[in-house]
Amino acid sequence: MLPHAPGSFEAAVPARLQGMALKVRKAVFPAAGLGTRFLPASKSIPKEMLPLVDTPLIQSAVEECSAAGISHVIIVTSRGKSTIEDHFDISVELEQALKSRGKTELLEAVERIPKLAEISYTRQQRPLGLGHAVLVAKDLVGAEPFVVVLSDDVIHAERPCTSQLIDAYQRTGGSVIALMEVPRERISAYGVVDAEPVEVGGVPRGRLFRIRSMVEKPKPADAPSNLAIIGRYVLTPEIFSSIEATGAGALGEIQLTDGIKHLAQRQPVFGYKFEGTRYDAGDKFGFLQATVEFAMRRDDEVGAKFREYLKGLKLAP
Repeated sequence: MLPHAPGSFEAAVPARLQGMALKVRKAVFPAAGLGTRFLPASKSIPKEMLPLVDTPLIQSAVEECSAAGISHVIIVTSRGKSTIEDHFDISVELEQALKSRGKTELLEAVERIPKLAEISYTRQQRPLGLGHAVLVAKDLVGAEPFVVVLSDDVIHAERPCTSQLIDAYQRTGGSVIALMEVPRERISAYGVVDAEPVEVGGVPRGRLFRIRSMVEKPKPADAPSNLAIIGRYVLTPEIFSSIEATGAGALGEIQLTDGIKHLAQRQPVFGYKFEGTRYDAGDKFGFLQATVEFAMRRDDEVGAKFREYLKGLKLAP
């Protein structure tokens, strides 16, 4: 077992890992879910393609990864998700139409989408859980560290959340999971970590935690902490064998948290309390919140008009 004494953990991280982490080049986007919380809209439109003003959720997350230096994005899809593939492909007819009409700004916005990263696709043929979705990407990831991004966790940050996690990974050499403090009364909606604060590789002690274990959706009285797991992960390739070792749970699904718990018994796994604001855009209220606040932050004509509209809005008592 790895030592548990607070403050002693840097000595527990193998020297071969400290300062010698491989470059993170790839990101896995699980996008095979049914999106039932957005029915009837998600009956024909993938949840990942719902727009924050004019940018689909999944494009916003791919842009975050691109800004963090990710060059290869692997999207795990399922039947009925071809719209995602079309979105990241070149649209010759649309580009020609925009060019002929002199719509330069729109043309540039459309042309940059396929250039964000190299995009690969693989199918999750049955909905067997998040761990299974990650496992489906195993051959495309190969033997290197990678990011996992849940695109309905929308994060606004001065420095992209993915960049923050990659930096923590490069400093520690261990897998890193995004964490956020959550009020106790809301903790049962999240995966929660049992963790201790540590300082490794110069990462501040108030941000970095060594993960001992984790539990899915605990009752407030049973939660080991108020630190919730958010949909950004940097994982070492050993996660694949850990997912395979844990197998399916009671509901027949293969959970990523079970794989990470298994991995944490074999090598260092960290949590990082990221800087930024997270919106649960997989929930209708969270999606509305994200849409309103992202629209307010825009520095274009739409943002200016929207802010002015909100100032004069008369809300019902």
